[in-house]
Amino acid sequence: MSARTLTFEIFRFDPQLPGDSPRLERFELEETSGMTVFIALNRLREEQDRSLQFDFVCRAGICGSCAMVIDGKPTLACRTLTSTLSPKANRPVITLMPLPGFELIGDLSVNTGTFMRALSERLGAWLHPKAAAHSIHALETPMDPQLADSIYEADRCVECGCCVAGCATAQMRDTFVGAVGFNKVARFALDSRDAREPEDFYHVIGDEDGVFGCMTLLGCQDNCPKDLNHQAQIAYLRRKLMLGARIL
Repeated sequence: MSARTLTFEIFRFDPQLPGDSPRLERFELEETSGMTVFIALNRLREEQDRSLQFDFVCRAGICGSCAMVIDGKPTLACRTLTSTLSPKANRPVITLMPLPGFELIGDLSVNTGTFMRALSERLGAWLHPKAAAHSIHALETPMDPQLADSIYEADRCVECGCCVAGCATAQMRDTFVGAVGFNKVARFALDSRDAREPEDFYHVIGDEDGVFGCMTLLGCQDNCPKDLNHQAQIAYLRRKLMLGARIL
């Protein structure tokens, strides 16, 4: 079977370049076995246009840097095989856009780092230990294995921003915490070593910008490249906060 010729329609715009305007540019590339969108973009930059901007670090779906909108779906370029995009078409057209909801750096590159840092500071997304004093010689506090597994599940988030890009509420209201924020809170709300009570978390996400503003459309879960169960996290936080605030 002969290799397909792929046509990429790629969003181009450099906000730092005076007079530049948003547009879609077309590129063609012959598909190779095992090609990912990430590999295709690197070839396009090396062989056709060295000014093409996009992000990557790990190339293995761990860092979340290469997140973009591929044929309308927020996902990771390094984990998207071109063979899965219009698999029956001999000359498929693949559209690549930057993630919405983030500051555009240029072309497919967006600034998720500033967003994630500000969100962590807003939510206090670090361990608030119960013990006031710590000793490096003390034995580690035992943790139930099931609880450890639940915390590890939340820690699998790579902060790629796909959940934010796929969330209708986040696109309408930039103050909405979103699934990545709920995941951060759930991770520490679960942790038996954290000193905070449900009332403390209620003051952070117990409003319309938090879990009670979620419309439960689950665009976050549908687009999470790590397949995190955001629906369960949101339900857990709602129950915990409502009980803690004595609403139930």
